Amino acid sequence: MSKIYQDILNALSENRAVSLETVLPGESGELSAVTRRLTAVTPVTDVRGRSFARVTAEETEAGLVVREPVLPQERLIVLGGGHIAMPVCEFGAKCGFTVCVVDDRPDFANRARFPDAAEVLCDSFENGITRLRVTPFDYVVVITRGHRHDADCLRVLLPGVMPAYLGMIGSRRRTKGLLEMLAAEGFDPERLKRICTPIGLSIGAVTPAEIAVSILSEVIAYKRLPEHGDPGRYCNDSDVELSTLRYLAENHEPKAVVTVIETKGSTPRGTGAKMAVSPLGKVTGSIGGGCSEAAVIQDAVRIIGTGRYKLVDIDLTGEVAESDGMVCGGTMKVLVEDGSES
Repeated sequence: MSKIYQDILNALSENRAVSLETVLPGESGELSAVTRRLTAVTPVTDVRGRSFARVTAEETEAGLVVREPVLPQERLIVLGGGHIAMPVCEFGAKCGFTVCVVDDRPDFANRARFPDAAEVLCDSFENGITRLRVTPFDYVVVITRGHRHDADCLRVLLPGVMPAYLGMIGSRRRTKGLLEMLAAEGFDPERLKRICTPIGLSIGAVTPAEIAVSILSEVIAYKRLPEHGDPGRYCNDSDVELSTLRYLAENHEPKAVVTVIETKGSTPRGTGAKMAVSPLGKVTGSIGGGCSEAAVIQDAVRIIGTGRYKLVDIDLTGEVAESDGMVCGGTMKVLVEDGSES
């Protein structure tokens, strides 16, 4: 099983989105009868015409076909290491982004100042952007110490691959003047329109932490809501975590793998969430904690070493969930399978 997850990681390292397609012949059975392959992501369109990379479970003549889209890790690239960058980095990392910070001043671009960042580059903004090689899955926040540096950043960003989000801090008057200057220099007006400025949602933010919240709120909207950004784009609607995929690819010890493939109502985690369970019941990853996990851990432990799988329904609407203080009131269908290496 680890090979298929290593193949996923290899695709992600090449900035390719993939979908793990699993065909289950029945509600339970031998894993030898299960087929798996990696395919291109097929977005799901909702009633409003919006497209999402979403986990689906479809009944077919061959059985239940589960498709799990996996997108390259979203990076939050923070250009500027000032006082607002610190909470942006902290909150961005907590929201699951791989945060990269660039500043040309050693006192502002260092690990001590940004302990939550995956990468801190002390270099010119132009060189830093070039080194990071921006992709369509990146979210770029331009919060340098002045519009001269903002302009330097945009002159490198605009001709290249456009990220999923590009925001720039500053007042309306100052940013308007900067954009007019770049337009006069010949930059594509359509690309200039894609810059979110003034940056962040208008929530009356004043302090650096509040401004960071407004910025991250706008970034998350671009990540999760396809009405933002380019028409026709699809957004990530899977709850899978890259750290869990890495664990499944690299860990060869006996374990079970639990994947949320369907949800209805309010649930603690969405489709795509995964966890691994050891023979002693130790959990890596999460499908929501509390009774949502407790209900399936025993099934997971029992299936280790059997070479089998089963589908399990978890009901969070009943008295047990209520007595445990769960605010969720939905149901989850999870796939539980032996993840031991043969």
